Formats: sequence, structure tokens, C-alpha cells
Amino acid sequence: MFSLRNLFRSTPDPREARRPLWNAVVAAARAPHWYAEGTVPDTLDGRFDMVSLVLALVLHRIDDDPAQGRAGVELTELFVTDMDGQMRQIGFGDMVVGKQIGRMVGALGGRLGAYRAPDGSDELAAALVRNLWRGQAPAAAGLAHVMAEVAALRAALASMPVGDLVVADRLPGAET
Repeated sequence: MFSLRNLFRSTPDPREARRPLWNAVVAAARAPHWYAEGTVPDTLDGRFDMVSLVLALVLHRIDDDPAQGRAGVELTELFVTDMDGQMRQIGFGDMVVGKQIGRMVGALGGRLGAYRAPDGSDELAAALVRNLWRGQAPAAAGLAHVMAEVAALRAALASMPVGDLVVADRLPGAET
């Protein structure tokens, strides 16, 4: 039976349980080494690409434990919510935000597939150049730095149980 108490009861958003992990993804993606040593452009696009890269690696790790599938969905929903808020803060209107969010989710989907390429592989290098540098190959040292850091992050994530990862407030091996 419906009551007024049900009308005013606030239930916590289950996605908020993933907020610390989302914040950790963003913090790891904003680490200065990506932009300094890695030469990833420190632009809106570059930052989006780095968040997408780190998020893809985290989602790949979560996928290793099918019991944690809901956590991956919630983390992805936080990505969408955050991107929506960022675009509105920049000044995009309602008509544009929906289309842009659709493109961003599509871009994330493509990166999820591309970033499954093995560490050190030509396929991974090509995906990184295509996405982080928009197809313009960076200096060899920049690409080497990003490739090494991706491998290190992937290894650090693999060493952490997925159940611990989905409640983490810091990614393993991430700079403080």
C-alpha cells in the first residue's frame, strides 16, 4: 500500500557506492606524468581520452569477475553523469548534450575494444596514437611512457581482487 512516508523516503543511489572508484579513475587519468612525460595533450579532448583509457582498464578488470558486473554498470553510469555535468558546466545546452553524450559513450565503447590489445603490442600502440594523439604519432619517448604506464596500471589492477577494486578509493600503483 502506498503511503506518504514512501513518497518522501529517500533511498540512496546505488551508483554512489562506486563514487570513490570513479574519483580514483579521474585522479589517475589526471596524473601529470601522462601529460608531461607522456605528451598527451592537456586539453578537453586529451583529458577525456585519458579518463576513457583508465576507465577502460578498470572496466576490463571488473569484467574478470562476472559477479561484479553491476559495479561496472554503475561505474559507467557515473562516467555518463559526470560527462553530462561537465558539458553543461561548459555551457552546452540540452539539445547538444544528449548527442555529445551518445558520442562519448560510443567512443568509450570503441576504446573498450581497442584497449584489450596486449601490452607492448603494435595494436595497442596504434590504438593509443589514434585516440590520445588523434592519429598524430607523438615523440617516441611519449608513446613509450604511455605504453609502459598502461602496462604497469594493468598489472597493478590484475594484482587486486575485483571485490576490493570496486570499493577502492585509489587505484593500485596510481600516484598520490
